[in-house]
Amino acid sequence: MRNRYSLGEKMAATPDRSTGREPDVDRLIEELKTAGNPDHLPGMARYGIDVERAFGVRIPAIRELAGKIRQDHSLALRLWQTGIHEARILAGMIADPDRCTRKFARAWIRDFRSWDLCDQTVMNLLEKCPQAWEWALRWAPRENQWFRRTGFVLMARLAVSDKQAGNRRFDPFFPLIRHCADDDRNLVKKAVNWALRQMGKRNLALHEKCVRLAEELQQRDSPAARWIARDALRELKSDKIVTRLQKKRKV
Repeated sequence: MRNRYSLGEKMAATPDRSTGREPDVDRLIEELKTAGNPDHLPGMARYGIDVERAFGVRIPAIRELAGKIRQDHSLALRLWQTGIHEARILAGMIADPDRCTRKFARAWIRDFRSWDLCDQTVMNLLEKCPQAWEWALRWAPRENQWFRRTGFVLMARLAVSDKQAGNRRFDPFFPLIRHCADDDRNLVKKAVNWALRQMGKRNLALHEKCVRLAEELQQRDSPAARWIARDALRELKSDKIVTRLQKKRKV
């Protein structure tokens, strides 16, 4: 198997030889296991989450633990290597966005097995990376469902979190939505829909462009595209969203 880390990252990820794993990681795994509830696992599985190596820990509990650790990139690498679902979500919360290279990000994306791990890693780490806009454009066109979902989730999150971005910054996302809207894989079409809705809720100008695109997709002979369009239009044309955007323009 190819090495996934640079030399510095490999050294940081080396376990303590006496225990087989870094002591801090052992302690955190025990904390996660204690916070978990096996009764949650069947429900997680019904929602499409891979629970083979999961403890059933709720996100608020993982976030609380991350708040105690703060940022520790070396520890994040070691947590990810455990393969435990909640440990990987925690890893994304404490990793350093400035040390997250494209090679590093690709290695983690290849390990995704659940939509929640994908989305949490994007929200907690990847959208904060300096390359986030570039990665959205690079990964959305890829055929692999995890790279494609990551690209569109990045688009959705950037529409929410990057308050300084001008409308033109979003222009390259529209052709990608148009291109990938026929992809009927559930994990993909929901991410495409998410990106379209979040862009459309940003301001009235983007709202108009997103509504037009959705109405275009509605005419396609594609169940996936029509679902994306129908769901997006239901929210974007709602009185709640239209009123909020009109008030925002007047401020």
